[in-house]
Amino acid sequence: MATIVSAPLSRPTTKGEATLFAEFRAFWRAFVAKAFNPYRPELHYMRGPGPACRAKQMALSPAVRSMLADIRSTKKPSPRV
Repeated sequence: MATIVSAPLSRPTTKGEATLFAEFRAFWRAFVAKAFNPYRPELHYMRGPGPACRAKQMALSPAVRSMLADIRSTKKPSPRV
């Protein structure tokens, strides 16, 4: 069985190099997290009111219903030939 041992760097890094590498790692970590994020809100976006809302908005008063019934009764479809 092989064992992996991390070897120390050949020379100690300076503070400037360490912070530059940390910034580079932080950038790529944030980039990958945003680029490959599985959450896509546009896939879950509701594109309009549902059937319950539509039924509630379409509720008509009795007066309007009687007017519509009168209009529909006068507009009888012509017989097809």
